Amino acid sequence: MKSSYIYIMTNTYRTTFYVGVTSDLTKRVTEHQNGIGSEFTKKYNLKDVIYFEEFSAIDQAIAREKQIKNWKKEWKLNLIKEKNPGLKTLII
Repeated sequence: MKSSYIYIMTNTYRTTFYVGVTSDLTKRVTEHQNGIGSEFTKKYNLKDVIYFEEFSAIDQAIAREKQIKNWKKEWKLNLIKEKNPGLKTLII
């Protein structure tokens, strides 16, 4: 079965977050970075991936995306800092 991912993108200042889901993380991140596919990421210049999780099934990834999207910004930041304390851009 093909892997699926949830990911969090942000801007240079780490002030705005976008949570997305995809089955091809590299392709989707490249699309965001080129302003394709999401008006939100384009509007707020969200080009840096600072967090992602891998799943074995797309329905698991979608459920996790919906869960995280409903979280407060502070909760998202705490989740990110668990795996990426420096909020560094991840190379995908």
